[in-house]
Amino acid sequence: MSTLKAAEIDRFVASPPDGGGVVLVFGPDTGLVSERASRLVAKASEGDSDPFNLIKIDASELSSDSSRLIDEVLTVPLFGGRRIVWVKDAGGKNLVPSVDPVLKLDDWQTLVVLEAGDIKKGVGLRKLIEPHKKAVALPCYADNDRGIDHLIDEETREAGLTISREARAALHSLLGGDRMASRGELKKLCLYAMQKERIDTEDVEAIIGDASAFETSELIDAAAGGDLSTLDHGLERLTDAGSKASVIANQALKHFQSLHRMRIEIDAGKSAQQVVDGQRPPIFFSRKPKFSQQLRIWTIKDLERAMGILSEATRVSRLNDNLGVPVLSEALLTVGRAARARSQRR
Repeated sequence: MSTLKAAEIDRFVASPPDGGGVVLVFGPDTGLVSERASRLVAKASEGDSDPFNLIKIDASELSSDSSRLIDEVLTVPLFGGRRIVWVKDAGGKNLVPSVDPVLKLDDWQTLVVLEAGDIKKGVGLRKLIEPHKKAVALPCYADNDRGIDHLIDEETREAGLTISREARAALHSLLGGDRMASRGELKKLCLYAMQKERIDTEDVEAIIGDASAFETSELIDAAAGGDLSTLDHGLERLTDAGSKASVIANQALKHFQSLHRMRIEIDAGKSAQQVVDGQRPPIFFSRKPKFSQQLRIWTIKDLERAMGILSEATRVSRLNDNLGVPVLSEALLTVGRAARARSQRR
């Protein structure tokens, strides 16, 4: 098999194949990695109450004993059932010597689940697993708009609640960096609104509005609006709170892509207010004036240059965590200075 696409992953996790195999769950969204690995193990072991059939191993144990994994894979369950070996922190250690002998077996009945962080394409476990017919890789990237909507629908449906369009739009600006953190915030929101039929923006502001001292949306608006005094301190505060530079860079890129689409509509004859009011999902009401201001600053040509800068920052920050913060800082400052210069001219 190979690396599954986003639309295939949920189906695979909900209905994993019978028999043995190796599944690598990896990606920059550590919350989503943990959630998918847990669901996969739970589904694969469904109906099997034998605690000896689920073996949890830390990757450090395999680093010091490369034969441990294949020994566990070849162990026959005493009382039948499906044997599962779940390896944690698989991306932080060189596990190729442990996994390679398993993949060279003609056949085996144990399911091996490797839970890892972000791994570059063509390197380490990805290079070993992706081409193999009895192995599959499940990438876990930060939720896009569709993923956030799915998460909102899942949690509100389970709580028996509905949600207003404005509240949904507010959540889009606050969620998406980490699946586990997003789900936790949504559960907290649903619990807060349990006595109501519908979640409104007031509920979002009361529960999630203070989830971080400085929201990503504020940082992005500062760059797009040329607010350099706010921008100077924003990135440092976000990274101190645990936000990943690659996630922030990707969200900034998505923001400028939205501005680019909206600018095309304005150049075709629509007013800025018409375009901003017509966005789906709707823009949170408190950000609408900022979008209108940014659309007055940026031209199509300038937006394309900004997207090029942010696209490169996203690429570099995904490939190297150590370079992520300085590269993103430089990209946002470059964009912010350009916005300030254009704003002053106008």
